[in-house]
Amino acid sequence: MDWLGGLDAHWIWLTIGVLLAGLEMLVPGVYLVWLGIAAIITGVLTGLLHLSLPAQVIDFVFLSLIIAFSARRFLRESPIVGADPLMNRRVARMLGQTAVVVQAIEHGSGRVHFGDSEWIASGPDVAVGERVRITGSDGATLLVEPIALLPNEPS
Repeated sequence: MDWLGGLDAHWIWLTIGVLLAGLEMLVPGVYLVWLGIAAIITGVLTGLLHLSLPAQVIDFVFLSLIIAFSARRFLRESPIVGADPLMNRRVARMLGQTAVVVQAIEHGSGRVHFGDSEWIASGPDVAVGERVRITGSDGATLLVEPIALLPNEPS
């Protein structure tokens, strides 16, 4: 570690900060970025004020705590809303859509075709070729009901 003796402390802190912020992209969790920001601020303060090593460590610890808890509070009060809240919820996207029965639903179980795949379906008895509306899911099983049974809808 003799090569560290030639480096200024502020450059080490700035490098650690950039590495931590970059690691956030590889290990997502919205945590390392706050430590990276604290390290960068510590590096700037060390460069400007020529802080001793104990002061640098104390500065980094307190800045990390302040920034992490401030970010946590801010994100709890103003959560980041995605452009598509149903992105990873495939069944939620299906709610209200219609599917075609490919294996008769008898005794509460059958198969329906929706999109490009077949799904196990559960619901009242329906013949092959009938259209059903997807009303929910139970694990990987779609809950369906015949379209003709819906109120206010012509058959």
